[in-house]
Order: sequence, then structure tokens, then C-alpha cells
Amino acid sequence: MTVRIAPSVLAADIGRLAEQVAAAEAGGAEWIHVDVMDGHFVPNLSFGAPMIRALRKITKLPLDVHLMVEHPEQYLDDYAAAGANGFTFHPEATTHVQRHLARARDLGMRAGLALNPSTSPSVLVEVAADLDLVLVMTVNPGFGGQSYLAGATAKIARVREVMRDAGINASLEVDGGITTATIAAAHGAGADTFVVGTAVFGEPDIAEAVRGLKRACLTRV
Repeated sequence: MTVRIAPSVLAADIGRLAEQVAAAEAGGAEWIHVDVMDGHFVPNLSFGAPMIRALRKITKLPLDVHLMVEHPEQYLDDYAAAGANGFTFHPEATTHVQRHLARARDLGMRAGLALNPSTSPSVLVEVAADLDLVLVMTVNPGFGGQSYLAGATAKIARVREVMRDAGINASLEVDGGITTATIAAAHGAGADTFVVGTAVFGEPDIAEAVRGLKRACLTRV
């Protein structure tokens, strides 16, 4: 199974952003993950289109944007224009989920839906044909540096089963508490894409941190 690492710039040193993103890329990172928070859907504020534009100037890697915001559809056109390659949002944050997934694709972005720890995977079935990515939150969203939740591995496995049964041919991404100690269990449960913050950008050797995460999956028992 694929092992795709998507380091989250939420944990990066913004003053050394180009250097740190380049190091992650050198280590084999496939995507760069951008967390967008509005202080309403989650109790924190973070990046927006200016960060996406800045990243687009310093890397050719796909920019994987996760919106933890109310009414994410308001950002579709701006983020596509800024250079986002993926547009993932939460079903609880809007009304017309299918419409917005389809619009993301029309704008040339990968369309994704994010599931909070308490969100049922059944929501995926209704938009099965419109999904390029499913993101399972393995922490409660809003802050970096949290610990992987007990029960998260079982949730990943349930989501993978729902995707298989519904014929959803999409990436299964996980986000929250991913380290060399937790990535193998998430991978074994069916995840193929891993958002990693402090376990990459908080390490002294960023490139080696990326490589170590991949080894942890490939050498799992």
C-alpha cells in the first residue's frame, strides 16, 4: 500500500519556511499540508490564501489544503487561484456538500471530505462518486501537537471498509498525533496518506524524520 507523507506547515518555523519545506521534500515528502482555521468551526486561527501563494512559490509539491472553517465554499475560487491542489472540508461546516466537492474538481483541485472523531463514515456513501480523498481526524481538530486518540485505528479501519463497500476509489488520509510510534497502526488499518506536523518539522533533521516515518510503515510487523 502507498505511504504518502504530507508534512503540515502548521508546525513549521515560518521564518525558515522555504528551508524547512525543501528539507521535507528532500526526505521524500509527497505533499505539503496546509491547515486553514477560522476560530469558529475550531477554536484557533491559522493560514489562508497568502500562505498557499507563498508555498506555491517555493515548492512544486502538491498543496493539500484542509479547511476547518464554516462555509468552506466561500474559499473555493480563491484557493484554486492561489495554487491549492487539494480542497478538503468538513460535512458539518456547510449544507451542499456534493455541490462543493464537484466545484473543487471543476477548479482542478482534488476534492476531499474530512471526518471528525465523532463523524460517522456513512456520510461518505452519499457522495461516493465525488471523492478523491477522505481525511480521518485522529485528534479533535484545532491545535497541533495532540496525541493520537484511542480508538482512532479502529475508526480508520471502519472508514476503509465503508470506502471499499461503496466503491470509493480515493486516498485515505489521517491527521493528528502521527509519529513513528503511531503511523504503522494507522497504515495497517488502511490509511495511505499521513499528515505529520511536529514529528517532521519539530525534528532537528527534517529529511530524516520523513524517511523514518516511511520506514516505520514498511517495517511494521
